[in-house]
Parts: sequence; C-alpha cells; structure tokens
Amino acid sequence: MLLDRSDHALAQCSDWVRAQLSDELAKHTLGETHAAVIELVTGVHLDAAGAVAELAGLRERLALELRPLGVVAACAGMPPLASSEEVRVSGAERYRLVADSMRSLARREPTLALHVHVGVPDPEDAIRLLNRLRETVPVLLALSSNSPFSGGRDSGFASARTAVFGGFPRTGPPRAFACYADYVEAIDPLIASGALPDASFLWWDVRLQPALGTVEVRVMDAQTSVAESAPLIALIQSLARLELEGEPRDSWVGPEILAENRFLAARDGIDARLIELGRRELVPVRTFVEALLRECRPHAAALRCSAELERVSWLAAANGAKRQQTSVSEDGDLVSLVSALAEQFIAQREAASDCTHRSGRSD
Repeated sequence: MLLDRSDHALAQCSDWVRAQLSDELAKHTLGETHAAVIELVTGVHLDAAGAVAELAGLRERLALELRPLGVVAACAGMPPLASSEEVRVSGAERYRLVADSMRSLARREPTLALHVHVGVPDPEDAIRLLNRLRETVPVLLALSSNSPFSGGRDSGFASARTAVFGGFPRTGPPRAFACYADYVEAIDPLIASGALPDASFLWWDVRLQPALGTVEVRVMDAQTSVAESAPLIALIQSLARLELEGEPRDSWVGPEILAENRFLAARDGIDARLIELGRRELVPVRTFVEALLRECRPHAAALRCSAELERVSWLAAANGAKRQQTSVSEDGDLVSLVSALAEQFIAQREAASDCTHRSGRSD
C-alpha cells in the first residue's frame, strides 16, 4: 500500500508513482485495482531462497525510490485506517475493465494478497495440484491472516481481506476437477460467451494460469515482512512436490466442509478450530499445520528450503494478525500500527538475510 509520508493516509497515486520509478524497478511492478496499491512481481526461481532474496531487494529498492516522492510503502492484508476520501481505481487498462464490470464493488477498501506461482508443465499434474492445494486453503489462510483492522476499527476477523474480497464474484475455493478437460469444459463457456475476457478473471483462492504454465495460490493475506512470506513460499512449493511425487487420490474434501473451514480460518486465524473430516470434530488449526510439516519436510529438503519451512512454526505461534492485535492492545493506536507496518516494510534485508543464512545459501 502507498501511504503519504506526513500522516500515513492512503496515497492514491499508483499510476504517477509507477511513472517515476526507474526502468529496472518499474518492470517488476504492476498496477492493481486500487490507486493506493502497487504490486511487486519477482522473476522465476528454483527455490524459496531465491524468491525471498529478490523480493527483499525489490522492497528495498521501492522504499528508496519512493523517498523523494513523499510516499512510503507498507504491507498488510488491508489498510488498518479508514480512508478520508473515496477510494480511487487505478488507471491501468485491466483495472478500468474490472471497475466497469464490478461497479461499486471495485470501490471498496483496498485489499492486498500474497500470490505464489508454482510451475507445472503438465496440464493433468496442474489439475492434480489444484485439487490438493484447494484443500489446504484454510491452513494457508490461517497462517497468513494479516488484516484484523479495517476502516479504523477491529473487524473481528483475523483476515478481514478475505471477507471483503469475497464480495467479488468468482472468488473462494474452486471445485475439484476430474481432469484438465473437465476444467476446460467448465470455464470455456465463461470466456467463449464474452462474460470473462480470460481465465485470469477467475479470482479463486487457487487457480490455473495456463498462459504461464503455473498453479497460482492467491488465498493468503499480504505479509508485512519478507521474513513472514518466506515460510509460506516454502510450504507451498513443498506441498506441490508432496502431491506430485505421491500416489494420486480419487476423493476430495467436499465444498461444504471446505467453505466452513475457510470461514473459520478467516475469522479466527491461527486460533481457528477446523473440521477434521475423519473424526468429525473441530481440531486446532495448529494440529493441521504440524501434520503438514511432517509430510513436507522430506520434500523441503529436496527443494533446499528446509530452513524456510521450519519458520512455518514461527507463524503458527504468532502470525501477522496476532502481532497487529498485540501492537494495538499495547499502544491502543492504529496510527502507530501503520507507522510500524511501514518501518517493517523498509527493514527487509535483515529479515531476508536471516532466512538465507539459516538455509546456508548466499544468493
């Protein structure tokens, strides 16, 4: 999120800011729906450490280039403070199209998410991974929840972003697909009819990106620091290898259970209790996290991201939402919270280096 340096109000100037950036940085940025938000985009990496290092560098460079513009950057699932003026839409062509089709929905408060792409060359493997990751949506959401405050007040949700973004159509978890042909048959009428321009207008929690050859995980709140992003990136990559190296399954969690678990995760974050289908009981989400870590550790070792994966336990102890709530309970001041978010965005190299040193990598 872009903030005015003087009072940390939303600075609704993304088009102007992007025009001022150096060519090298600008090619790693995209417009977003809202004019107070820009998106940072890394290149392709073989391991989590490479992605984390580049993301840290992009944040540092952005903070540096924003200084003479009177703007600072910060990151969370939603801006904690209320906006004093009507939310503006970005001038980017794609998001003008979004605004025209979404109408008043596009002028809600900005939401910010962490998107992680996993390259999967084979379409059938991509469907298989999509089916697996859709089941993991509640756990990923609980770990990443980072938007307890919205509009200047406590939302009552660990991830208010999830509830707000849910006002858009074509959001939430996708259904399970039998094969790639089943997926094509499902979405082709939407695109062929002209209702959607392309598959990227399916804003599911997990979706295929056929043009990129990736499975994209979109359910997570944006993370305040790169140190918080690293374990989520490693977990997703490890989950992908776990699924694709194992035996295929022919049954999946039903949409009713998945939808309820997703709501519980958005509401209660890392303190959520989720439905365990086999036991038909509510089980602490941390139990699900521990089980995933046990399954993923051999795959993280093969992918050279064991150190980053182990930091998932750190998020499970206190994620971004928990830290925001603790900060406000101690200071009682959302303005101070926003200042702290901005400070943590700037001081990323130390956090990223910490992750890199533990992994034994220097790239």
